[in-house]
Amino acid sequence: MSEPHDPHQGWREKTAQPKGRYCPDCGGALFFDYRGGERRPLCPACGFVRYRNPAVGVATIIRDPQGRVLLGRRAHGDYAGHWCIPCGYVEWDEDIRVAAVRECAEETGLQVELGPVIAVHSNFHNRDKQTVGVWFVANVVGGAVHPMDGEFTELGWFAPGQPPSPLAFPTDFLVLDQLATEAGPPR
Repeated sequence: MSEPHDPHQGWREKTAQPKGRYCPDCGGALFFDYRGGERRPLCPACGFVRYRNPAVGVATIIRDPQGRVLLGRRAHGDYAGHWCIPCGYVEWDEDIRVAAVRECAEETGLQVELGPVIAVHSNFHNRDKQTVGVWFVANVVGGAVHPMDGEFTELGWFAPGQPPSPLAFPTDFLVLDQLATEAGPPR
């Protein structure tokens, strides 16, 4: 596999602060102060502090009998035409495992049963929309492989050590490399 871009490159660089000049709790003006070593907007009237937290993403590792991994070519957005492991966001009030099963069905047409977590990584490739990703092993229990809901233009099976190019996310490269290392030489 070729060398990926460092997924943590630039993570210490500060991103733009969230917009909004007034406290969502009391309506007072927000001022910047240092809390926990970071410059954060806070309200001196009520003590509200605006934190900027990453979203949680989930991904499913589905393998065929030859050990290949199912990947999808993204249809839209900044990563259109790039390949990735089927993934998506955890919704508000949604269990992380339920989210992984839902996202997999929405994107691939497959019903899966989740196994263990195989990897957890911080995703810093998009400075304005950082995430923490959780990759689950998944076993197919129903459905048929086909792109669903317009997220992917195509789906394909690839040896983990020989992914298609380009990959959308540097952390998928790390997970595929981990799978390739654990599986030994390509089959």
